[in-house]
Amino acid sequence: MLEPMSQSTAPLSPLGVRYEQVDAAALLHGDDVLAVIGFGSRFAAPDDPRVVRVALEPLSEPVVEVWRSASRVRSGREGALRWSSDGEYLFLAIEVDEIGDDIGAAAESAYAQLIAFAEASDTPHFLRLWNYLDAINLGDGDEERYRRFCEGRARGMVDFHDASYPAATAIGGHGDARRLLVYGIAARNNGASIENPRQVSAWRYPREYGRIAPTFARAMRTDADQLLISGTAAVVGHASRHEDDLSAQLHETFANLDSLVAATHGTFGERALLKAYVRDCAQADAVAHAIAMHAPHASGVLLLAGDICRRELLVEIDGVQALAR
Repeated sequence: MLEPMSQSTAPLSPLGVRYEQVDAAALLHGDDVLAVIGFGSRFAAPDDPRVVRVALEPLSEPVVEVWRSASRVRSGREGALRWSSDGEYLFLAIEVDEIGDDIGAAAESAYAQLIAFAEASDTPHFLRLWNYLDAINLGDGDEERYRRFCEGRARGMVDFHDASYPAATAIGGHGDARRLLVYGIAARNNGASIENPRQVSAWRYPREYGRIAPTFARAMRTDADQLLISGTAAVVGHASRHEDDLSAQLHETFANLDSLVAATHGTFGERALLKAYVRDCAQADAVAHAIAMHAPHASGVLLLAGDICRRELLVEIDGVQALAR
């Protein structure tokens, strides 16, 4: 159990977030490390609550993603849930096996546990969540696994009390596993959700996208002036654009990212740590080149092999960006 610490209304300290080419076990000697996230089958995850392995294979040089705090971190386990906290931020991770290929039930269980734990702590405000599940596009219509995931997530969030949804990413792996991984960050202070003027808010999508609309914000701005950007693709309004055209999809995705960050009076890519999820591994070099041209001042870019929540979409980009204070 995470015991409460002293309360404060002061703004949050910025989280340190970066990619590093180091051994994960060596990082864990630091008491300021909130989370270490590794990627792919070659990542050997130490047995520590702060460590997560994402099954997606890197398409760029392998790195680990490290989140560092300004304060001492403590960590532990609560059943299947892993946590670490510095009193300002709470890192949470959970993996849930699907029973009978029921991704909806797995999502409901994962979210119910995450929300109950966070809301019982002094860091109850979810800022950002990542969701990874295999075969995300399997099934047709309302039986597609992503749509069933959205339904289960919504059921699991029935006791969610924040005024707005957190930022989020949901990506499919290329394996055959039936295990849902959800991890994310909550905080002592609430963030400010940011929506994109070029897009319909996800929770307002029409019925054609499923019985339950996706429950996430396009981005979340923390009071430490960090922008947590949700997975962003070539969607305008609520419709996908430029089917089977990678170059056009990238152009539209950058237009969305530019518009989203402009809503905070920032410029996309400045001091940003980015992830790009690429459906076709053969297109990784083209994606990397496009990002380098559009966001030359990004502090780091990681490409991962992953399927996007709509089967016609070829690439999705998310990230963490520092904003001018």
